[in-house]
Amino acid sequence: MSNPQKRKGDKAEREAADLLTEVTGFECKRNLAAGIPDDVGDIYGIPNCVVQVADYKDKSRACLVKPREVETQRENAGVDFVASMVRFRGGQWRIVLTPEQFNTLLQAALQ
Repeated sequence: MSNPQKRKGDKAEREAADLLTEVTGFECKRNLAAGIPDDVGDIYGIPNCVVQVADYKDKSRACLVKPREVETQRENAGVDFVASMVRFRGGQWRIVLTPEQFNTLLQAALQ
């Protein structure tokens, strides 16, 4: 049997994929190879984007760590955009970006 933290993370990734499918219209799925060398994120299905998911007890840590980690995954995947999804109490989700990640998104939206 897997450990409780892995089960919690897997559940969060499934929820995040379902939510992203619902709100974006893209068929989003868990990347079952996440966490390996050359990791390309937790969720795939959104074109040109890598998504990292976190369901940490310490939400501040998740908001600080995951946006940095997803940059490496963006480079590995060769895409332009990233998102870090953090799950809060009650199943509330938030997308967290660094100012640089937000600017990349903004500049693309303005073109």
